[in-house]
Amino acid sequence: MQKKHYIEIKFCPKCKWLSRATWISQELLSTFESDLLSVTLVPSESGVFDITCNQSLIFSKKEENGFIDVAIIKQRIRDLIDPDRSLGHVDNVR
Repeated sequence: MQKKHYIEIKFCPKCKWLSRATWISQELLSTFESDLLSVTLVPSESGVFDITCNQSLIFSKKEENGFIDVAIIKQRIRDLIDPDRSLGHVDNVR
């Protein structure tokens, strides 16, 4: 049986980042649908937008000084859960 992974997206509701968090969760569910146990949205403190996969930090808005392309987030998750998987056209984004 294949291991299922879980993703957590912490976001600042005061910053109005709920729609970004839901959009990214939809993108991740579409790309990794058979690999994920859950994608959880977690309202958090001011200014936070972090994405973890299996408790490993994938993206932090604070650490990266802004948002990055969702394709790069997908690549980072793929590299963690299934490095040999092709993401098709997403692999051409860097």
